[in-house]
Amino acid sequence: MTENISAIISLVALALIFGSVLGYAAIKFATDDDPVADQIDALLPQTQCGQCGHPGCRPYAEAVANDEDEINKCIPGGEDTIQAMADLLGKDFIPLDADESDVNDTPVVAYIREDECIGCTKCIQACPMDAILGAAKQMHTVIVDECTGCDLCVEPCPVDCIDIIPEKQTQQSWAWPQPNGAGISPGQLIPVRNIA
Repeated sequence: MTENISAIISLVALALIFGSVLGYAAIKFATDDDPVADQIDALLPQTQCGQCGHPGCRPYAEAVANDEDEINKCIPGGEDTIQAMADLLGKDFIPLDADESDVNDTPVVAYIREDECIGCTKCIQACPMDAILGAAKQMHTVIVDECTGCDLCVEPCPVDCIDIIPEKQTQQSWAWPQPNGAGISPGQLIPVRNIA
C-alpha cells in the first residue's frame, strides 16, 4: 500500500516538474505573432513568387503591417488584393506598382517541353508552390492546378525548356461578355456556370 502511495507521489512530482519546465519554455521562447500581419497574409495569394521584393507572402505581410512597405506590390493579387488591404488597414487605394508588361489579366502556367528536359531539378528547387513533378535525370512536368505562373522556374532552367503560357480554358474558367442592355456594364465578363 505504501509502495502505491509513494509511486503516486513520485508521478505527481514528476508531472509538476515537467509542467513547470514546459511553462517556462512557453514563456521564454514565445513568438510575437502579429494579428494584423496574419490578416494581411490571409488576403495575399500565397504564390511565394517574390515579385513584391520579399521572399514570400508572409514577410511581405509583416512589412506592410509594420509600415515598412506599401500595399501595392503584389502583382499576382492585383488591384483586388490592394483594395482588400486598403480596407483592412484603413488606407487609401494605391494603384499597382508594376510595369504594364508585368500585369497579365489572363491566368498563366508554366509548361515544360518534356522532350527537351534533362532532369536537372533546378526548376523543382526554384518552384515555391511545389508544382513541378520529376526526379533527377528524369523528365519533369508541371502540375497545372498547383502552378501560379510566377515564372520563377524559367530562369534557372539551363536548357530553356520552360514556357509561360496562358492557362487552358475550361467550362469552369471560361467567361464571355454579356450583351449591352442586359443590366450589366458593357464588356463585363460573366463566368459560365457548370451545368454538369
